[in-house]
Amino acid sequence: MHQRTLGTNGPTVSALGLGCMGMSAFYGTTDEGEAIATIHRALELGCTLLDTAEMYGPHTNEQLVGRALAGRRDEAVLATKFGIRWAPTDEDPTRRLIDGTPENVRRSIEGSLQRLGTDHVDLYYQHRIDPNVPIEETVGALAELVAAGKVRHLGLSEASAETIRRAHAVHPIAAVQTEYSLWSRDVEAEVLPTLRELGIGLVAYSPLGRGFLSGRFSSTDELDENDFRRHQPRFSDENIEANRRLLAKVAEIAAEKDCTSGQLALAWVLAQGEDIVPIPGTKRRAYLEENLAAADVRLTAEDLARIEAEVPAPAGERYDRSGMTTLNH
Repeated sequence: MHQRTLGTNGPTVSALGLGCMGMSAFYGTTDEGEAIATIHRALELGCTLLDTAEMYGPHTNEQLVGRALAGRRDEAVLATKFGIRWAPTDEDPTRRLIDGTPENVRRSIEGSLQRLGTDHVDLYYQHRIDPNVPIEETVGALAELVAAGKVRHLGLSEASAETIRRAHAVHPIAAVQTEYSLWSRDVEAEVLPTLRELGIGLVAYSPLGRGFLSGRFSSTDELDENDFRRHQPRFSDENIEANRRLLAKVAEIAAEKDCTSGQLALAWVLAQGEDIVPIPGTKRRAYLEENLAAADVRLTAEDLARIEAEVPAPAGERYDRSGMTTLNH
């Protein structure tokens, strides 16, 4: 598979990566055997960037990725994240805290390395920015991990342009991860220009609009009871109909390009720049193979102009109210 480099001094990775979150959490039923087979198939096909996080599970997704990489660690560019801690109480069993303290940086990396079965992480992200801890303190602690050889490259997730600048002044940031797709384009206003100015790569999560742009479901009734998308604004009763119109236009253009809706959506993200690497998540080999084939879909300038003109904007925010408060710090 064609490769791309994340940032001026960042890692070289496959043009498409693999988001592993749904293998363990948030997206309904799980099947560890199929998940591990999916990771192995990704490596066979040259998909090297694997993305996980401490909070996925929590912890169980890192453990799964670690088992999948046993004896194959050198084949992968391994990315994980810290900074969202589970802190359940009797009143709120799913309570989470954002913690960017240096103490949590040092504590988190040791847990991740143990669960992943490795002595280093290739790309270590701050999962969400802690508004109560200066970014300079957090990145200073992360830089110590680089000096110690426990982390190769640093990243941020869902950070504002100002925070990215401040972080990059302390230690080079290789990549910023944020949601980016045909229906989540707010990164284009300030963050993406800042990344390009500073020589930082963009890792695009949910490039398939949490699966919706692939056409694999059109109603939350088709999702498992414990699938978090059931509670996301873009899939609510008041927004889903407008978003089905968006999907219908994507499907129309995809049919003309002789590809699937999901492949068109991924090809669009890939076409936005060589410094962008989408990481569609899946827990099945069949969908993995379909996603990776998007690298072979070529969109012309005319195709891109048509998508720009004809695909409508989405209805609804990309997270619920509490989720939106954690973004763009």
